[in-house]
Amino acid sequence: MSRDTRDVTARSEPDRRLGLLPVPPVPADEPLSIADPATEWALAARAGDPLAQAAFVRTTQAEVWRFVAALVDSGTADDLTQETYLRAFRALPAFEGRSTVRTWLLGIARRTCADHLRTVVRQRALGTRLAAQALTAGHHPDPAGQIGAAQLLDRLAPDRREAFVLTQLLGLSYEQAAAVQEVPVGTIRSRVARARAELVADVVSALAA
Repeated sequence: MSRDTRDVTARSEPDRRLGLLPVPPVPADEPLSIADPATEWALAARAGDPLAQAAFVRTTQAEVWRFVAALVDSGTADDLTQETYLRAFRALPAFEGRSTVRTWLLGIARRTCADHLRTVVRQRALGTRLAAQALTAGHHPDPAGQIGAAQLLDRLAPDRREAFVLTQLLGLSYEQAAAVQEVPVGTIRSRVARARAELVADVVSALAA
């Protein structure tokens, strides 16, 4: 047995003991930039290798869960992490390794959280709107006083209204709101500040009428 053969055999022993298959070599013409083992597992998993798929999940799951839990909550993180991997495996055939799989996977996780938060927002916003209308309806005999919270919110530009509702009424953090609207956190802060200024101006104008 040659020295090269002994080296290859020695390197493959730990993989055999762990029940893992060696990662197949990447073709020379493949436009890849492999930066971590998870990316190698993802590339191997593209062909449907169940061992590579399991290793891909095992090496990335903890980070994905922490990221998801930071955007939503720990009680929902398990389900959304699972949904992230379902989406990732559906999209895996298109992954070419131009970036690390970590970047690619966290992007999927962010979109999964954003979709979830949008659903929550729609459900809560309906309840908020109905509650606001119930509290303001019929309490003011004069036209100016009948401008309720829901009407004031309706006057805002859609992006400012959504940012304001997300952070001020529903209690989401600026980071969570940024994930929902898919914009930088600074944009959310700006939208909320402008929405607040417009609401104050509208209330002052209504009271002065």
